[in-house]
Amino acid sequence: MEINFKCLALSEIDFSTYLNMNNEELHQNGGRWIEVDESPCYPCRVSLEDAKIGEKVLALSYTYHDVSSPYKASGPIFVRNNAIQKKLKINEVPVMLNHRQLSLRGYNSEAMMIEAEVLKGKNLKSGLLKIFQNTAVEYIHIHNAMPGCFNCSVVRV
Repeated sequence: MEINFKCLALSEIDFSTYLNMNNEELHQNGGRWIEVDESPCYPCRVSLEDAKIGEKVLALSYTYHDVSSPYKASGPIFVRNNAIQKKLKINEVPVMLNHRQLSLRGYNSEAMMIEAEVLKGKNLKSGLLKIFQNTAVEYIHIHNAMPGCFNCSVVRV
């Protein structure tokens, strides 16, 4: 059985309100602008690329798993200033994930985690295919294993 998947970036529209806030408003809403001083270090969840030195990224808490289950979750993410949502091809994995240690979490139709794996980013594609072999897995979330930050979701196609 052939398994196909698609990695989904977050939409820049979700962050337009934050991008238009001044620093005081941003702080009141839990966000911060950070000037990138190291690369690769700040993976953008909209462009699915590492921000470059000198760029600004918005750091904020984001509810990436807004579900009615014990696995509802939020956490810190980075969004590059003026980022445009990356549209990946079927079975394409974001290059920014190749050099990271990753945690994969597979969820069923009730938003319950039923599969999980930690792997090196260079092995991401095979890890996704392995988890999707469980036909009860509806979607997968990719996190950075060490800090635990959400990167993107993956769905079957």
